[in-house]
Amino acid sequence: MSGLTGAALRLTVYLGECDTWHHKPLYAEIVHRARAAGLAGASVFRGTEGFGASAVVHTQRLLSLSEDLPVAVVVVDTEERVRGFLPQLDELVTGGLVTLEPCEVIRYGGRSGEDGGTGADGDGPADGGSAR
Repeated sequence: MSGLTGAALRLTVYLGECDTWHHKPLYAEIVHRARAAGLAGASVFRGTEGFGASAVVHTQRLLSLSEDLPVAVVVVDTEERVRGFLPQLDELVTGGLVTLEPCEVIRYGGRSGEDGGTGADGDGPADGGSAR
């Protein structure tokens, strides 16, 4: 999908790095399903410290607790498309936190030489230019 601008919905799924779906990382399954559903994009962000419903703090600073760091999967698309994806999350996410927030997309476009992408994956600016 290209040309997404204007009102949109941001879906964020907060989970643990060790959460799995059929022996693979749950965050990866969410990203792959979002792509298969034709959503505009999805990114996974690994936290350095956090806690959830269990109230156990997971942090990189303590070696014994660094095995299950917090992870956030963020998806942005139109409200209709994001809400259409929610039944798949109901199947996948049995724990964790899922939030929906309205947002405004001011720019969305693929990089040259690729079949899409938002530039939010750490490979540089979305327009292929240099970062300063």
